Amino acid sequence: MFTKLHLDNGIPVVMEQLKNYRSVILGIWVKVGSRNETHDKNGISHFLEHMFFKGTKKRTATDISIDIDSLGGDLNAFTSRENTAFYVKVLDEYIDKGVELLSDIFLHSTFPQEEIEKEKGVIKEEIKLVEDTPDDYIHDLFSKTVWGDSGLGQPVLGRRETVKAFTHEDLISHVRKYYGTTDTVVACAGNFEPNHIISLLNHYFGSLRRGSEPELFSSPSFKSEIAIYPKDLSEVHICFGVEGLPYASKDRYTIAILNSILGASVSSRLFQEIREKKGYAYSIYSFVSSYIDTGFWAVYSGTGRKKALTVTELIIKEMKGLYETISETELRRAKDQLKGNLVLGLESTSSRMQSIARQEIYYGRYFSQKEIMKEIEAVTLDAVKSLSKRLINDGKMSLTVLGPVKGEDFRGLF
Repeated sequence: MFTKLHLDNGIPVVMEQLKNYRSVILGIWVKVGSRNETHDKNGISHFLEHMFFKGTKKRTATDISIDIDSLGGDLNAFTSRENTAFYVKVLDEYIDKGVELLSDIFLHSTFPQEEIEKEKGVIKEEIKLVEDTPDDYIHDLFSKTVWGDSGLGQPVLGRRETVKAFTHEDLISHVRKYYGTTDTVVACAGNFEPNHIISLLNHYFGSLRRGSEPELFSSPSFKSEIAIYPKDLSEVHICFGVEGLPYASKDRYTIAILNSILGASVSSRLFQEIREKKGYAYSIYSFVSSYIDTGFWAVYSGTGRKKALTVTELIIKEMKGLYETISETELRRAKDQLKGNLVLGLESTSSRMQSIARQEIYYGRYFSQKEIMKEIEAVTLDAVKSLSKRLINDGKMSLTVLGPVKGEDFRGLF
């Protein structure tokens, strides 16, 4: 059962009560990520996420670790381009202790200077790890290609030079600016009593005030470019895409169906054509990235140097011909796949917590499973073809390639 209430200080709390579960997960979502950062402070949202676990007024970092382990629970966080989330997952009998622990790190972290310096080294290694993992790194490079060096084009982890320069005052300033009631959403899923959760949250988070008003960012413009990053690797990593849709677009289920048909499953066109029939790549898939005001629809593949241009040409050819060749059979299969994925994906409290949090952030309302199923079923073949033509054939294209290649190899592709 879904419930939406507000704390006394105005923070919205979205809750999905699941009485047959034994776990409860509660997440504090702050609407700030790497797109909100200035160029010289890139990575501070992620850095701050790490620092919340480094000690509070009454707990050391070791105390925090011991306390969550003694509950048999999970206390963690993650940062994206638009959100930072902190969550605790425990057995239902420990929810009071879990909320107290989460509130302590969220409201009373001290950000010790010695921990700041140590964490700079940790995140430097994290950045190096991503750069040494080309099938991850290519996605940051593609975002930079299509959005530029600021906003959505910035990496979530930041850059070595920005992370190195962070100060205690930078962290405090970021908290004052974004960590207030205006930019916060609480989401909870599992076995709990809604009124008890609200009482706990009012007790522990009632001191959180509005905070300052962050400046509004402008919507980025999708850039049509070919960016080549030569690097001595065993494989060539390719990311090719077109401008997509905002998170709350009325066509969001249509693009999900298109993505399923193109490359989001083992029966998809790209997987069957490029991996199964031709054997040109081990990994190939399409994906949709959506944000509050924009997005992209892209394909990733890793392949050998001699096949890189051929694979890229095959991807472009398949995408351009999509709107003319989609069949009712493919549409039906894609709808069934999406509905199956939806049901399976909501079988954990963590997935449900994230789902209702994002619904509140991007739509300001709750969508039931039945309502989503109905929306998926309502997508027509004409709608799928029309959106495909608009985004691919009439839209902008962009390509990023990382590996042992030369720029001239890909010149004039589009």
